[in-house]
Amino acid sequence: MPITIADVASRAGVSKTTVSRVLNGKGEVDQRTADRVRAVITDLGYVPSARAVGLARGRTRVVGMLVPALTWPWMGEVLQGAVDMVESAGYGLLLSTFNRGEESMRQFASQVSAKSFDGLLVIEPEGSLDYIAELHGRGLPVVLIDDRGHQRPFPSVATTNRSGGESAARHLLELGRRRPLVIKGCEDFGCTEERLAGFAEAYDAAGLPLDPRLVVEGDFTFGSGSLAVKGLIEAGLDFDAVFAHNDLSAGGALQAIREKGRRVPEDVAVVGFDDIPYAAHTDPPLTTVHQPMREMGEAAARMLLSHFAGVPLPDTPNVIPTTLIVRGSTRAPLPANRRVLGPGRPKPEPLQQQIR
Repeated sequence: MPITIADVASRAGVSKTTVSRVLNGKGEVDQRTADRVRAVITDLGYVPSARAVGLARGRTRVVGMLVPALTWPWMGEVLQGAVDMVESAGYGLLLSTFNRGEESMRQFASQVSAKSFDGLLVIEPEGSLDYIAELHGRGLPVVLIDDRGHQRPFPSVATTNRSGGESAARHLLELGRRRPLVIKGCEDFGCTEERLAGFAEAYDAAGLPLDPRLVVEGDFTFGSGSLAVKGLIEAGLDFDAVFAHNDLSAGGALQAIREKGRRVPEDVAVVGFDDIPYAAHTDPPLTTVHQPMREMGEAAARMLLSHFAGVPLPDTPNVIPTTLIVRGSTRAPLPANRRVLGPGRPKPEPLQQQIR
């Protein structure tokens, strides 16, 4: 049987509270008693759990993390960034998902009640915001990792969804693409609104406002990208580019374009968003807007760890910029006679981008 703190207390003739005080270096125990307790600990080979010692000291050296699910395509990158930072500081990570809805939230609430972690990293599960805000209001340090573009009542790490959409548009404009199809993400995500706004503003500035018939609903899935492309081609609507709000729907669009007998990028250029590993392995490889998801996980964890060391949590979001990654799905330029951007409109300035 494992040796417990009660065994140590019984052998030393003291209370469990006294043993706990000796373990945690508190000065309320006289030297002779402390020496006797330490001798018993050595004789019995008692090893206190790190969690018990942490709780006695008022901290666990554990960071909690709440996420919707592990199936989101970029979730692994965020987790890896957070884990790298947390473990390098000698902390553990307690991960909770929201896969089972209310049951998951009850289980998470029990971890909160047990004070199982010192602070919380959050990728907001649907319907959890009010509860997380309440926890923050009660004093739990919380940092949101937010790719949705919503302002939250606690510190956050975000990225530049609007300028990411703009960079995709400017790239397509430089290639002379005048009629883009936009496949949106989920309607209730702020990132969907921001990516569309940045993209539309760039086309408006070039004198080429988006055709509303070419802005279609999607849900970030491969199937939604495929259905959008097939539906518009079958309806006889012409487009020479696709901007999809994530890489999975861009991959679906790319496949559907080829199934309908059109070439990528010669006939239709395709741009995604996120730069998940899948993007580099489509045929052709996908041009996409890189979201710095690993960096966001690292930055959020660093923010929380700094707070544990006495640094106040910031009032404004830490924003890490996106980067356009150019690959084969857009690289081939159109003929010169299709590179006019609109009457009297100058060509946009060259983009800062990476080519892979």
